[in-house]
Order: sequence, then C-alpha cells, then structure tokens
Amino acid sequence: MATTTTNALSFLSAEAYLESKPVKDSKFLVSDLCRQFYTLGWVSGTGGSITIKVHDDSIPKPQQLIVMSPSGVQKERMVPEDMYVLSSSGSILFSPSPKPYPHKHPKCTDCAPLFMKAYQMRNAGAVIHSHGMESCLITMINPLSKQFRLIRFGFNRMNSPTFPEWRCSQNESLDKITHMEMIKGIQGHGYHDELVVPIIENTAHEGELTASLTEAIAAYPKATAVLVRNHGVYIWGDSWISAKTQAECYHYLFDAAIKLHQLGLDWSTPSHCSISKAKGLWGDGRNINGVVKAGLLNENHAVEQSRHCIVLDIEGTTTPISFVTDVLFPYARDNVRNHLTGTYDSEETQDDIKLLRAQVEEDLEQGVAGSVPIPPDDAGKEEVIASLVANVEAMIRADRKITALKQLQGHIWRTGFQSKELQGLVFEDVPEALEKWHAMGIKVYIYSSGSREAQRLLFGNTVYGDLRKYLCGFFDTTVGNKRETRSYMEISQSLGVDKPSQILFITDVLQEAVAAKAAGLEVIISIRPGNSLLPENHGFQTVNSFAEI
Repeated sequence: MATTTTNALSFLSAEAYLESKPVKDSKFLVSDLCRQFYTLGWVSGTGGSITIKVHDDSIPKPQQLIVMSPSGVQKERMVPEDMYVLSSSGSILFSPSPKPYPHKHPKCTDCAPLFMKAYQMRNAGAVIHSHGMESCLITMINPLSKQFRLIRFGFNRMNSPTFPEWRCSQNESLDKITHMEMIKGIQGHGYHDELVVPIIENTAHEGELTASLTEAIAAYPKATAVLVRNHGVYIWGDSWISAKTQAECYHYLFDAAIKLHQLGLDWSTPSHCSISKAKGLWGDGRNINGVVKAGLLNENHAVEQSRHCIVLDIEGTTTPISFVTDVLFPYARDNVRNHLTGTYDSEETQDDIKLLRAQVEEDLEQGVAGSVPIPPDDAGKEEVIASLVANVEAMIRADRKITALKQLQGHIWRTGFQSKELQGLVFEDVPEALEKWHAMGIKVYIYSSGSREAQRLLFGNTVYGDLRKYLCGFFDTTVGNKRETRSYMEISQSLGVDKPSQILFITDVLQEAVAAKAAGLEVIISIRPGNSLLPENHGFQTVNSFAEI
C-alpha cells in the first residue's frame, strides 16, 4: 500500500500531469470563480481567495492535487496561468512566472495554511475565503458572541471579592438565526434547524489564524464555515459546487440577519417578531445594545467614567519587572552572538545590523559610554559580530530604550519562545481582566519600549495560553519615547477616539503617567511587587490589581 501511494504521488507531481486537462480545467475554474465573486464584493481589493481540489476519478480524494489563487492579485483580472498547484500535503508543485511592473512578484495565498486545515480535517473539495461586507458586519453586532448567534443574555454572576462581574453563562439560551429558507442550502441543515457558525478573533497576519481556525473546526463538527471577526469568512464544501452554493447561502443569511437587526426584528423566532417582544433579552436590565461602562470603581462599586480604550504598559503593569530584567534581558545578552552568527546573511538580521550601525554612529558622536566603532562589512563577519556584541551588551546594561536594540532583542526572544526556552509571564489577574474587558467591547492595546514582535511573543506564549485574542494592537518606541507627551498624542490619533480622555493608560512609571496625562489621557498607576516607590502626593489614582478597574 505504501509503495502504491508513493507511486501515485510521484505520478501526480510529474510535469506531464501538471499539464493535464484536469489541472488546466481546475485553474480555469478558479480564475472564473474569482471574477464572479469579485462582482459580488467577496474578493475586492485583492482580498479573499479560492482553492479547489483537482477532481480526477482515478485519484483518491485525499491524494488529489490542489489549485490555489495567488496573494495580493486583483481577482477579477486573474488568468489560469496565475494559479499555484500544490500537493495534497501542501507543498508547492507549480508556481506562476513573474510578470513585469507594476505586477507584484507571485506569491501563494496567505490563506494556504488555513485552506489545508479544511482539506485535512473535513476532506473538503474546495474552500472559499470571502471578505464580503455581510461576513464582517455580522461579527460586529455583538462583541460578546463567539458564534453566529446573538446572546439571549441570560447571565450568571461570578463570585468575586472585588466586584460581582457579569459574564455570559455558557449554559444559557442563545439566539440563533432560524426559520429561513436559505438555511436549507447549508450542508446538513433544514428549514427548522438552527444555524451556528463559530467566530474567531482576527490577527494582524492571516497565517496566525491557523491555530484558532483549527480549534473552531474541531469544536463545531456540523459547521461548514468559520467567521473571522472584522475580517471575513472561510467556507468549505465537498466540491466547488457545494462550497459556492453554501457561500451564497451564508452571505444571504448574514445579510438577512443584519437587516432583521436593523429593523428591530428577532431573527431567532419563526415569526421574526419585534425584538422588544422577545423574552429575556437582558438579565440585568441593560439596554438593547448591551452598553456597559468601564472605568475605575469608586468605593460604592460605581463606575466613575466611561472609556473606549485601555492602553497597557508591560513591565511592572502586566508583567513583573523581574521577568524582564532577570529572564528576557539575560537571554538576549547570552544569545546575541549565536543569533548574529547563525542568521548573519538573512535579510532580517542585515536590517537589524543597519539599525545598530546607525545608532552606534550617533552614540559615538554623542560620546555614549560603552559604544565602540563597528567595522565595515568587508572587514570580515567575525570582526563585525564582535563589535556588534560589545555594543549590544553595553546597551542592555544601560537599559537603553532604543528601537535598534529592541528590534534585535525581539528577534532573539522569538527563537527562545519558539524553542520553548522562554515562556511569557503575566500577573494572575491579567488574563481575567483582559477577557472581561474584551467581553465588554473595550479595546485593549499594549504600549511598551519592547518591540511589537517582542510584545506579541510575550502575550502569545504565556502560562495562561495565547492572550493576543484579547488585544487589538501593539505600540512600541517607533511612535515615540514613552516619557514624551507627543507619543501619547500620536497614539490618540492612531486609535481614532473623539478625545484623548477616552483612553485609559495604565503604567508603573510616574514619568510616563505625567506625559500621558499631559496629552489628555486618563491615567492609573500600577502598584506591583518589585516596582519603584512613588513619591508622596504624586496625584494619580493607583491600583494593586486589574480587578479594581
């Protein structure tokens, strides 16, 4: 059997088969479907993607080749020659030839890892990734929802010594779209069935969705789609016809649910009556939009001020200072030489070296202690690395808050996290607070002197799991020094709030608090074990735990 499978795979990867009619027909089909989906608004702006298996009766479905559309290409202008051909395991067997300017260099769709999960876990024959507006808006109606359902808002109270938080009970009744004719177009569903589609949180890069999509596919065996909040939807079927049919039905149902919501109608009942007549919308008397206020609790457990965003510092706020000084910094210092030696010729490390050269030249002009000249590249790799190591070690000792150092440290830490030598550490109250704020619809961001990559690594690899799903973005020193007011003004502009006071900044550093306050932000100072003592009469509110916020 193993010999037969090997022979079949060799046959499929042969150039003759790559030029066969089934493969050519599949390439043509994908380009044709992309043009159709462009007119529907599913793949505009080069977004979205399509993939199908090369149907061949003589080849078992799990071994059939896969055709995928390229990344960053206008879908309505694609031709069969633009398509990639992959093996059943996901390795690229055929890549399109580059085109002259202004076309980008060809690249297989960033959705490839996610498509492969649908093929491997569901034996799909085709997968469609749509950026249709309906699939984005339906995830925004209720920020609490983890499924294409509206919470029927029965709530259970959590026991908390600080504040009786409200949290949605997993066992309570949930609204779901039902009694719509087009549900019959979804595989395994009938008119009276309830349609449930999981919703996963968006990430900065498509490939980073793979883990959460995998979990959703496993957790919802009846689902043939996964929604990505504020992004789009992945839909699969046994064949391209099944995937296309279901995609049309899903988009119809998403649009119907949005319109029912706009009209104030309840989409979960057969009569679709006015939502004001539906029972048990809110278990705590909140308004129909579920608006809640966030702010610092006063002594009566009343919220004093509403805020739209929370920006968190890391050291001494979410994470013990000792973790940075005793774990991360020593790891970067001890591994800088090995890292530079092993990755010296990579584009990423060469960019790091350019940044370091520029910083060292500036340091030498200003007479910064510990700075040593970096010889030119033609002096030899070992000499260049030796001087870089000397400068980096001096920068770490001085705890320099500079981009050149932070970027390199982030790349070194990435290796440590990937090898499991490092694991992110946060205070025990942080995960619960992040989850609570996320459920309340409050956007949470990180602002740290560490690089954005280092921030993502820390929160993505904690003892509590990946906490990035609760975070909306990351700021580092590229927006400015943390002790300068203009940095916080820049963050306010980036977050798009109406006024800076709609941002709550939490830090352990008084100078940062002063700078943020001068920019108009609300500020709370974090008191954690190991933090520096604050002077008397500093004028800021303080908390010892995020549970107080």
